[in-house]
Amino acid sequence: MTANRPVALVTGAARRIGAAIVRRLHAAGYATMLHCHGSQDEARALAAELDAVAPGSADWLAGDLADPAVPAVLVDATLARFGRLDLLVNNASNFFPTPLSTATLAQWDALFAINARAPFLLAQAAAPHLQRADGAIVNLVDIHAEQPLRDHPAYCAAKAALAALTRSLALDLAPQVRVNAVAP
Repeated sequence: MTANRPVALVTGAARRIGAAIVRRLHAAGYATMLHCHGSQDEARALAAELDAVAPGSADWLAGDLADPAVPAVLVDATLARFGRLDLLVNNASNFFPTPLSTATLAQWDALFAINARAPFLLAQAAAPHLQRADGAIVNLVDIHAEQPLRDHPAYCAAKAALAALTRSLALDLAPQVRVNAVAP
């Protein structure tokens, strides 16, 4: 039964850190909406695994966060499926080198679209629902936001933007919504 469970929407939830986050939240009693882009088989399998433990407590959605319409769709689908939203975890990320001498505008845009713009748009869509729930947002940043990685200036800048966004949202959404960043 999911009626009394808090609900978490986790982006990039099908594999690696995202899957670990979802498993931990689910074990702590959350109903979970898993987002993925290309890892649909893994998302489907993980949702089924969690749903077998607590029927009706997990579902999944696919969507390209580079599309600015997708964040609102994810929030709306989570609300339609579970009736509430208590936690947004912005885990999805793009990561690839962009040496200054060869980096392109398309690479810059791709890194900022997923690592900074999508978390902003997700927070924007989720904020009213999180405020009603006294909820939270957790953004996964990177140590390279503060300690740059050679040949990755666009990635480092995008994660620095997400770190600044986290601090800004913490001010703007307090006290109803806690906003934190984690740099795994």
